[in-house]
Order: sequence, then structure tokens, then C-alpha cells
Amino acid sequence: MDWNEYRKRLSWFQHDRFGMFIHWGLYAIPARGEWVRSFEKMPKEDYQKYFDAFDPTGYDPKEWARLAKHAGMKYAVLTAKHHDGFCLFDSKLTDYKSTNTKAGRDLVREYVDAFRAEGIKVGLYFSLIDWYHPDYPHYEDKIHPMRGNEDFKDHASQENFDRYLDYMHGQVREICTNYGKLDVLWFDFSYEGMSGEKWRATELVRMVRSLQPDVLIDNRLEASGEGFGSLLTDNPSEYSGDFVSPEQIIPPEGILSQKGEPVAWEACVTLNNHWGYAVHDHDWKSAKTVVRKLVECVSKGGNLLLNVGPDAKGRIPKESVKILTEVGNWMERNSASIYGCCVSSISQQPWGCVTESETDIFLHVYEDTVGPIPLKGLKKEDFRLIQFEDGGAEIQIKPSWTTGNYPDYMYVPIGSDAFGSYALPDKIDTVIRMIKK
Repeated sequence: MDWNEYRKRLSWFQHDRFGMFIHWGLYAIPARGEWVRSFEKMPKEDYQKYFDAFDPTGYDPKEWARLAKHAGMKYAVLTAKHHDGFCLFDSKLTDYKSTNTKAGRDLVREYVDAFRAEGIKVGLYFSLIDWYHPDYPHYEDKIHPMRGNEDFKDHASQENFDRYLDYMHGQVREICTNYGKLDVLWFDFSYEGMSGEKWRATELVRMVRSLQPDVLIDNRLEASGEGFGSLLTDNPSEYSGDFVSPEQIIPPEGILSQKGEPVAWEACVTLNNHWGYAVHDHDWKSAKTVVRKLVECVSKGGNLLLNVGPDAKGRIPKESVKILTEVGNWMERNSASIYGCCVSSISQQPWGCVTESETDIFLHVYEDTVGPIPLKGLKKEDFRLIQFEDGGAEIQIKPSWTTGNYPDYMYVPIGSDAFGSYALPDKIDTVIRMIKK
């Protein structure tokens, strides 16, 4: 790997920190999640009714993009093709695509145009798996909808996996050729023997890099949400990807290489408990939770890719819109503590998290205080100014008899003096900026 080129590719990613994941496709109609065909072992013939009915009259990617921009998201990743094999783009290699539905349009084209217009970087998710293609393993595969189905026991003799790979590589070539500059290519996913060169991964990555030299690729050509792949080793494979992709979890201490050096990572997380639209799932994360988990990711050197699952009409659920609007209101006041920030020299604290940029340290305070906030090993002389990020008011650091017993700490008061308890101005996350000298 050319590490200089690698760091150059990653620079925007490790600055922007916050992205929107969008899982959308035929599975929005059954509304039981994007794995519905596999979980219910649904035959292709039964799934066909969703293709026939797909008519997203409410699809407005400009509205999606405006919401993402307000939320403070700097990049987005849309499912161009999920495991069911249905394409939101006008692939010339299949008829199983949005242009052949009632939609009659290339929905990826509209997405990339709308998000670019708002200044948001664009990514595409592409499934390595395809439950629609006749040459993808059926009977013996562990997750195919027709696994263990006796009607497909003899189907393997008709399957030609190399023919499938030619098809899959061809579709990747299409999305890398037909939609302008891509910022992220998010492959999903490897499992058991279906990994690495099983996908002809070296050939695939070389093709992608020839067409999109600056695109960032995730690590799932050789891993899934479980496992990290070779990116953490001294000799990563050519298809190791540019970042690790933990799913539905934030690593306890970030992610480090075998040498103990930070590795780029991105936690992909849902707003409720499903990726695709699920009509009965109302277990929504609050704006407070989203903000604090974004801060936690940044404080550990990672990104947050937060998912929305538009409904069958192409509309982002109103609950998601409300949450992201509230997140955006916080980001409008405090985004300097996210963009361009990373792990701080100050570790995570009982009262919250800390992020740091080249010029500033940001305290993210979550709990009402009893007395001032203690910071071990720091002195007020280390900083030009300490202030609330929202509004910019100065916070004066004064000596007090209450803190005199602890000379190794600098104490930062939330209120007008160092006495008593103070309610936080922002119950989601009160941010204090400490400007370094």
C-alpha cells in the first residue's frame, strides 16, 4: 500500500466525521427490513410482487439532501444494490432495476445529482451478494433465501460462480463509470468462505482504482461487521479497504493496528432497529443519543454513518426527520467540536467526552455538575481563552477554597463561580471550547 496516497485519500473522511446511510429498495414494501427475503425464505416468485408494485411517487432526493445537510452530515451512502439483487441504477446487465418498474427512472442518478448540489460527498453501497442472480449459490449457501430448499438441491450443477462474478464486476464498473466522481464505495459483505479472492477481490479493486482513484473503499471485501480484515496488519492486502466498518456498535477504545497505531473506522448505526423501512419498529434513538454517540465516535478517532430507511413511497419517516432536525440544530451551534477533530489528549471523563482539533480542546459535558469540572494536569495558562461554544461567552477560571485541596487539577466552572451545582445550558451536550496557546 502507498501510505502517502492512503492518507491523502482519507483526509476529507477524517475531517467530516458524519454521514448519512440510506437503505432503500423493494424491501420497503413488505416493510419488515432489508433481509426479509432471506429471513422468511421467500421464493423469487413471491418477491416479484414488490417489483411489480414499486412506485416511489414521494421520492425527492433533493429533500433527502437538504435534511442531511441540516443535520450536519457531510457525506452519504445509498444502497445502489442490496442483497436482493434489485438495482436502483440503470444497469445494462440486468432487467431487475428501477427503470423497469413503475418508477421508470434511474434513482441513483437523481440521488448523486441532488446530494452533490448540496455540497455533500456521495457514496454508493453495493452488495457482493445477489439472491436474484441464477448463478449465485442457492441450496448450500448459509443465507440465501433458498438455502436447504429441496427444490434447489440440484440447482448447483447449473450455477457458474465465475459467470456471476463477471456480472458483479460488470455492475461495479457501471457505477464507477456512469455517475461521476464517487467519494465512497461501500461493499457488503464477506462471510465464511465467501471472502477475499472468492470475489476476485484484487482484480475488482484494481478496476475500481483505475476508474475512481480517490474513492474510499470499506473493509468488507474480506470482512463483515464482524472482524476487521488485514487493514490492521503490517501487510494489508490490496483489497483491505481504507477503513474498518463496525456495525451497530462503537468500539470501546477506538480501533488500533497491531502496532498500536490508530486505524480509520466508521460505525454504521441505525436510527431504530432496522436498516430498511420497518413499519412496526418505533424504537427510535433520540437526538441526544445520536449527538452523544457521534461525539463518542469522534473522541475515539472514528466516524458515524447514521442510517435512514425511506418508506415504499421514497419518503424518510417523519420520526427520522424530527430526530435529524434536532441533531442539526445542535450541530449548527457546535459543529466545530466535530469537524476536523479526533482523539484528545484528555481521556473520556465521567461527565462526558473530549474531542480535539489542532487549535482547540472541546469538553462535551453531559451531566449537571456539583462544583466545577476537574481536568487533571492542565493549567489555565495553557489556554488563550476558555468559553462556551454556543454563544461564545468566556468562562473564567478562578481559584477557590473548594478546589484548593487538588492542585494537580484545573477546574472549569459552568456557573458564575466555583460554588454549588449548576444546570447545563444544553441538556443534549454542553460544549466548552478551550483555545490552546
